[in-house]
Amino acid sequence: MHKILTFNNIAVSGLERFPRDAYEVASEIGHPEAIMLRSHKLSENEISETVLAVGRAGAGVNNIPVDYCSDQGIPVFNSPGANANAVKELVLAGMLLACRNICQAWNYTQNLDGDDSVLSKQVEAGKKTYVGFELPGKTLGIIGLGAIGVQVANAAQALGMNVIGYDPLMTVERAWQLSASVEQASSIDDLLTKSDFVTIHVPLTDQTRNTISADRIKLMKDNAVVLNFSREGIVETEAVCEALDNGKLHAYVCDFPNNYLKNRDKVIALPHLGASTVEAEENCAIMVANQLRDFIENGNIHNSVNFPGVVMPRVGGSRISITNRNVPNMVGQISNFLAEAKLNIIDLLNRSKGELAYTLIDIDSEVSEETLAKIGEIDGVLRVRSV
Repeated sequence: MHKILTFNNIAVSGLERFPRDAYEVASEIGHPEAIMLRSHKLSENEISETVLAVGRAGAGVNNIPVDYCSDQGIPVFNSPGANANAVKELVLAGMLLACRNICQAWNYTQNLDGDDSVLSKQVEAGKKTYVGFELPGKTLGIIGLGAIGVQVANAAQALGMNVIGYDPLMTVERAWQLSASVEQASSIDDLLTKSDFVTIHVPLTDQTRNTISADRIKLMKDNAVVLNFSREGIVETEAVCEALDNGKLHAYVCDFPNNYLKNRDKVIALPHLGASTVEAEENCAIMVANQLRDFIENGNIHNSVNFPGVVMPRVGGSRISITNRNVPNMVGQISNFLAEAKLNIIDLLNRSKGELAYTLIDIDSEVSEETLAKIGEIDGVLRVRSV
């Protein structure tokens, strides 16, 4: 019986992907083979020696000790694109909230006092304060053209906006999905100088921290709007607020409220609603559950943030999976042990990512525990198991 430990409330549609006759799934369980979570801050001591994989029902993995998992030979899975439509819709809503001053206007009407005739006069007087502007013809700059960024770009164009994007790591798959009329920026600075709205869709790393900084805000158009539905550290909060106070920026819309942002008239801070739809939570849970199950049962790796993608169809016999440091002659040493055990290789697939390498091998007969143990003793091998 395979055991899956869960943190947070995982959508039932995802949990149902684990057959009950083969899997035990619970929030309290001993010796789990996998961990499935959403926003829970996973600590190293919560990852037992039996854990083979960690899966997050979402895109970001800042709440998971990925480096530790890599050192232990544990792939970390996420669900890129599963919540893309939910975030896209919130970005569009954020632009509309900002350009039409909707939150400020709503707050104004909530605080009106008097009978209907008095309110009517106050409404007519107040509406002049909240005159906004429209989206068609404005330029949206998108930093990061992954699953979310591409959907935002295409939707913004459908609303009549001009779109400029920047992503030096854009995949061929995303390029095919992106509208051909999206302009390519030569750099982030180039994008900022041309954009009326700027939205960021990149993971938080040392390289992306404070992507929107005080110096870069100076490059932006006057009255531009910044939207951040990525991660809090992507934007230098104090610099944005200073730009709002001195009139350089029109609004800041984000998913990460804090005390510094609270009660600022030009800030629209939402309680991390980016992926908070029933559909997104179900999509993420289903995707991660499928990935964990395929890894446990077949050793295949889809959408791992720290391991290479490895998918090999079964061709019969038995299968072993091996994780090791990405150093020379590992496959050669493994093959020698299999040959000494008189085991014939039917199929083999080896891939590497950074300092890690991963190998799937199909053998014509069962592999003994003794042979697996010998492979596990090879210097640099992190994990070896019969699948």
